[in-house]
Amino acid sequence: MGRRDFYNNPDAPQVNSIVPAVTAFVLNDEGAVLLEQRSDNGLWGLPGGTHEPGESISATAVREVLEETGISIEVTGMVGIYTDPGHVIAFDDGEVRQEFSICLRARPVGGEIQVSAESLHVDWVQSDKLDNVAMSGSTRRRLADALSGNQAPTIA
Repeated sequence: MGRRDFYNNPDAPQVNSIVPAVTAFVLNDEGAVLLEQRSDNGLWGLPGGTHEPGESISATAVREVLEETGISIEVTGMVGIYTDPGHVIAFDDGEVRQEFSICLRARPVGGEIQVSAESLHVDWVQSDKLDNVAMSGSTRRRLADALSGNQAPTIA
């Protein structure tokens, strides 16, 4: 399913849902961040997905990262909560979401990189190379917050 992201765009379609989701900022011992090139929009992003009934939000992060990247993680904290009403996501099936995403900090504990139906490529990217990677503004915000050194979560 394809998607289009709108940022503070007056031509964005009307929101018809809010779905809790999680992304994971996974940093390895070499200082590289786990990123995936998404199959739905071609941009690179943090792995993650929607929260499902019966899961804790940390369990959602663990499941989604493993499904999308092949990497097992341990959640270690929170980067922030992102609910920007100016970020609207339109899906091909007619769903139009307002962003509601919790970004968690994590470390890898096992697995090997693999792609999934949701990812075209998966890689560890050194933080000094992130400016050269095509990604959405919301992903850049999360990465900047995660790499800022501030351990207090962002609430935006």
